[in-house]
Amino acid sequence: MPSTYLTVAIPYVNAAPHLGYAYELVLADIAARARRSRPGGDVRFLGGTDDYSLKNVLAAERAGVPTAKFVSAHAARFAALADPLQISFDDFIQTSSDSRHAPAIRRLWQRVAERGDLYRKSYQGQYCVGCEQFYVPSELIGGRCPEHGTPTERVEEQNWFFRLSSYQGHLERAIRTGTIRITPEAYRTEALAFVRTGLEDISVSRSARRARGWGIPVPGDPEQVIYVWFDALGNYLSALDYASAHNQAYRRWCVDTDERLHVIGKGILRFHAVYWPAFLASAGEEAPTRIHVHSYLSVDGAKISKSAGITVDPIDVVAPYGVDALRWWFAKEVHPVTDTDFSIERLVETANEDLAGGFANLVHRITTLLHRYRDNVLPAVAHPPLSIVDRLSEAASECLLDLDLRGAAKALLDAVAAVNRDLESTAPWTIGTDSCRAAEFDQALACHRSSVLRIIEALTPILPGLSARLAQPLTPIGGRLPPLSPAYPRLGATPIT
Repeated sequence: MPSTYLTVAIPYVNAAPHLGYAYELVLADIAARARRSRPGGDVRFLGGTDDYSLKNVLAAERAGVPTAKFVSAHAARFAALADPLQISFDDFIQTSSDSRHAPAIRRLWQRVAERGDLYRKSYQGQYCVGCEQFYVPSELIGGRCPEHGTPTERVEEQNWFFRLSSYQGHLERAIRTGTIRITPEAYRTEALAFVRTGLEDISVSRSARRARGWGIPVPGDPEQVIYVWFDALGNYLSALDYASAHNQAYRRWCVDTDERLHVIGKGILRFHAVYWPAFLASAGEEAPTRIHVHSYLSVDGAKISKSAGITVDPIDVVAPYGVDALRWWFAKEVHPVTDTDFSIERLVETANEDLAGGFANLVHRITTLLHRYRDNVLPAVAHPPLSIVDRLSEAASECLLDLDLRGAAKALLDAVAAVNRDLESTAPWTIGTDSCRAAEFDQALACHRSSVLRIIEALTPILPGLSARLAQPLTPIGGRLPPLSPAYPRLGATPIT
């Protein structure tokens, strides 16, 4: 039985969720649904929120709200995305309020300490609050953070450090050999280049004073709180009740599972591909088998970012245009490596062309023939799908398993085109009233119907809602097909206000 532990990165909750985060959720959800669709496929899909961040503290201070109250309210907004975006989480963890989290992080810390990989020293450097990390001067661009473009601040304090330098050889081998598979290839190359430049030990705690007391105290050192990235990455273990490491969930999904898959944005590659595997190796735990990295979305060429104030609320897109349009645009249009610009016009154009004019129109063509020439009754004839449709649908399913959404979308549209070509070639409407050719008509429609159902099956991980609506007109109820109705009406481009 193939099994997968699949996770998304948990976001800071200093501001409302944006469309870029919605893309990550949908990408991972499609991967989860595709894996569940395999015979015996077993998946645990985890989401959550990263609560112990200085960004959250500063945002709460600006809002004049206690940090815990601020974080709880904003975390709820992220959790509430699941239903409108059709995200099939099996678990969702909020790191500041879930009782599983803090004990698990303390256990992880203690395991690393027992290995001798933690030590305390004074440190000074340029710190970006947005990234929650120190940068060396050569990494800055004009004295600014390379990720956020904001000025860094000079911080000097005494912290606990992790011996990352001890794991350089281990990490290089793991990435080079594919023990930790990083996709797409461009991000594997980036991670390997970073490791090969030489790894320095990293700070894994912050002063409790500077953190305003917000965070998990370092075991045995209450003047320090555990660094947010050590804490946040640990959610992948804490959600499995890692504090009691011999329980069933931990064994099932951390030790015995076939695939441990992280889906993340490109800005946090270093944390997941370098720091996290090193922490795990130090603690004697299993590393992820695959880290799938995605590019960013932009608006008018500027990266969507809570910090920069460039944002599109996914609910403001789903409300007028529907989740099917958004999920399909994500699948078909977002480039795996190059940042992709979002616009309502492109969203509407893609939905109308592919969903209304492609999938829904094909279903309408076939059901119209059955209604017109067989009086809503499905002929009692079985016929396999067109062989080309079978091949294309299988290719689409394989692409989804590999998180190649664009490849899957192309294969599905090619399958729709193949059925349309066969319809034009066989022209069943020319023989629909010819009683002498009734068997020929029934065979043709049975073939086309089974071909469309095969396409719908492969489409389901991307568009679970629309797939169900597409199948409905082709599924008899009490021996008769339902009345004709459009499965996906065309959209109008109403501006988001």
